[in-house]
Amino acid sequence: MAEKHRVRFEPVGIEIDVDEDTTILRAAAEQGVMLMHGCKEGQCAACKSFILDGDDVEHDRYSTFALPDYEKEEGFTLLCRAHAYEDLTIELLNYDEEMIQSGLPIQEATVEVVSNEHVTHDLRHLVVRLDEELKFFPGQYLDFAVPGTDETRSFSMANTSARDGLLEFVIKIYPDGLFSRFLDAEVAVGDRLRVTGPFGVFTLRDNPGADLVFVGGGAGMAPILALLRSMAERGLDRKAVFYYGARRRHDLCFEAELRELEEKLPGFRYVPALSEPGDDDWTGETGFVTDVLRQAGLDLTGADAYVCGPPPMVEAALELLPALGVADKRVFYDKFTTTGEG
Repeated sequence: MAEKHRVRFEPVGIEIDVDEDTTILRAAAEQGVMLMHGCKEGQCAACKSFILDGDDVEHDRYSTFALPDYEKEEGFTLLCRAHAYEDLTIELLNYDEEMIQSGLPIQEATVEVVSNEHVTHDLRHLVVRLDEELKFFPGQYLDFAVPGTDETRSFSMANTSARDGLLEFVIKIYPDGLFSRFLDAEVAVGDRLRVTGPFGVFTLRDNPGADLVFVGGGAGMAPILALLRSMAERGLDRKAVFYYGARRRHDLCFEAELRELEEKLPGFRYVPALSEPGDDDWTGETGFVTDVLRQAGLDLTGADAYVCGPPPMVEAALELLPALGVADKRVFYDKFTTTGEG
């Protein structure tokens, strides 16, 4: 059995026990401590922290773009890849006081496929039924085990709860993706899959007086749709706008529901933007979604922003939103990384 070590997080003063064979991030999640994270693969740097005390730490493989060698030498670490081999004190560089102790237990569960349908040429709407109860916050994600491998792939849920036993996912199909090929060619109604979760901190913060701006693209539709559905269920009347970017008109999805949400949520607008409208009879916004947002001339001072989609879009939005008035700490994002895609 692996030896345990004590890890203390500052400045929040929370302590957890961590097995040597478990990453610090995973151990925290299992103990209900919700640390900031994204990909869990050492790609996005959302969990980057600094080791204040102790140095016997080993890392699983990670991207040096997320943790350059010089930063590692200075004492920085990626909690999603770090294994503690002695007691440590770690400074959290990015944390959310509202959420850090609101974590839900990580569970393993079996799901049965209910439907697996195209919503665009490269997006699937996968619906599964749980065999057991699983609690999560709208906007979180699950890891799917890829049958016949030791690999997992992460996908955000589009629904707000599993009260009816069903979970919905919007999944992009990549031609060479490990899970994509499986989902596209093999998964059938009635098949059973293994999932683990919930993970993720892309959840709606309580900030009643603040406007909301959502920016999404591709499968980033799923967690944003979950947040909007949650707002409708809770009767929230915060002013909100959702900018969604796609290439062509046939790349848009859930259009009817989003227009219905405009009726249900009094302050909500849905703004799709096409980067390559081509010959489509399109009268809406054109250009990259972040350019459309920039050209809208909005003053987003005091607003909360939620961004989810492909890394280039997320990076552009993270640069733009503070320029429009959103405080850095009020920009919440999920960046879909390329390692582990599909």
